[in-house]
Amino acid sequence: MADIALSFDRYGDVEPASPVVLSVPHAGRDYPLVLRAALRVPVAALLPLEDRHVDTLALAAHGRETMFVQRVARAWIDLNRGERERDPGIDDGANRQAMPIMSAKLRGGLGLVPRRVSGVGEIWQRRFEGEEVTARIVQDHRPYHAALADALARARARFGVAVLLDLHSMPSIAPGEGAAGIVLGDRFGRSAAARFVHRLETECMAAGIACALNAPYAGGHILDAQANPAAGIHAIQIEIDRALYLDAALDRPGDGLAATASLLRRMIDAVVDEALAAPAAIAAE
Repeated sequence: MADIALSFDRYGDVEPASPVVLSVPHAGRDYPLVLRAALRVPVAALLPLEDRHVDTLALAAHGRETMFVQRVARAWIDLNRGERERDPGIDDGANRQAMPIMSAKLRGGLGLVPRRVSGVGEIWQRRFEGEEVTARIVQDHRPYHAALADALARARARFGVAVLLDLHSMPSIAPGEGAAGIVLGDRFGRSAAARFVHRLETECMAAGIACALNAPYAGGHILDAQANPAAGIHAIQIEIDRALYLDAALDRPGDGLAATASLLRRMIDAVVDEALAAPAAIAAE
């Protein structure tokens, strides 16, 4: 488990027992008092930002892999955004000159500190001083990414290859929008060797779950920051339809949790099998 001063939990050994490392960055349900005091909406209005109980799903599927689960809510700081994706609409420390080209997410209020929630609107009653957001970066964002990087480096050193599976959940995709129960993101081929993605797709197909690649979710900052396929470190984002494992209200674990956890376990095992089959060849791709 993680040190009590950290805002995430570690599961598994410090020295990875598997080439697969798991990340659960958006399932946190801890809302610090200072966050709640700054809200203009009820805490319940922030629930759409959560990958609701995908940590429960991940723990049900977990074996011996090193896994990191963020406890603090995404509304506090989004680990899947870069440090420079600071929203000038809410953050006095945002530097427009240092900022990358504003993404659609950032323009829509989903930057490093989320500003808006779909269907709710603006969520804060005040702006944040730059030092406040910088403190969150130092205390929460950097330690999580440093822990991921360390685990991946250790797994790469031990097995010759490492694969990060970054676990998220998503609202159901309407049939007319190319409905899929699981969406895999590999940054359009930049963050992982194709063979890993193919093994994940195969497991979804065998389970009768429609699977899409990079649409509508191609992965975010975690993949960009951690993946280095040329050095044998691969990263894939996995988005899982919440309806597959939550109850009808999409609030608590439901009857589908066990079957979805079993599928996720098979997906993890398939990636492990692929990684151990020919790590040297994979690392060279």
